[in-house]
Amino acid sequence: MKVEHAPVPELRPSEYTATLIQGLRARAAWVRGVAALEIGSGSGVVLATLGELGAASLCGVDIEQEAVTISKALLAKLGHGASSQVFCGDMWQPVAGRRFGLIAANLPHFPMKGAELSGRLPSWSDGGIDGRRLLDPFLDGLPHHLASGGRAVIAHNGFVDLERSREKAERAGLSLRIAHTTLVYLPDEKLEHMSESIVRREEGRSIHRYGPYAFAEMHIVEIGAAGSLS
Repeated sequence: MKVEHAPVPELRPSEYTATLIQGLRARAAWVRGVAALEIGSGSGVVLATLGELGAASLCGVDIEQEAVTISKALLAKLGHGASSQVFCGDMWQPVAGRRFGLIAANLPHFPMKGAELSGRLPSWSDGGIDGRRLLDPFLDGLPHHLASGGRAVIAHNGFVDLERSREKAERAGLSLRIAHTTLVYLPDEKLEHMSESIVRREEGRSIHRYGPYAFAEMHIVEIGAAGSLS
C-alpha cells in the first residue's frame, strides 16, 4: 500500500489533531447532515474527517494561505471539493453572519510568547502568555456562529484555565463539559518556552513529570446548549 506524506512538514497533524478526530468520530451522530466548520483548519484532515462522517457541507478557516491551499487539495482528492469551502482569514471574519451545526477547533493555545518551535509555523505555536490569545476570541464568537442545537468540539489544554472557558460559555447561555482527557508529551523545547507562572501553578496538577519526561493533560471539550450535549 502506498503511503502518502504531508507535503509541508510544518502542517503535519499533531497528537492534538488525532485526539480531536477521535472525539469527532465518537460523536458521528452530531456531524451527519449538518453544516460543519473548523477554525484553524491547518492540513484539512479534520475537515476530511467531518466529510467522511457525513457533514452536509464543510467550511474551514486558517490564517495561513499555504494551509488553505493544502486543505482544498486534500478535500478535492477525497471527493469533498464540491461541498467544501476553505478561507484564508482571521478567526470568525470569513464566516461573519453564518451559523453551523458543528464547529471544531484545535487552536494554538500553548502559554508562551515571542518564541517559535522548530518544525512549526509561528501561527501554530504562540498562544500568548496565558495561552488564551486565540482561545478567548474563539469562545467570544462561538455563540454567534452556532446554529440552534449546534455543538462545538475543541481541544483544550488542562493548564489553560478550563474554568475561565466554562464561565465564558455560561455567560453566553452555553454549557461546557469535558468529554475525554488524555496525556500529551511535553518536549523540553516546549517546556523551556512555557510561561513560568503556569508551570509553577500546574506542576503536579495538569503537568506530570516522570524523571526527565513531562506530560500534560489535554481535554476534548464539548460546548453547546445544555440539552444538546446529552
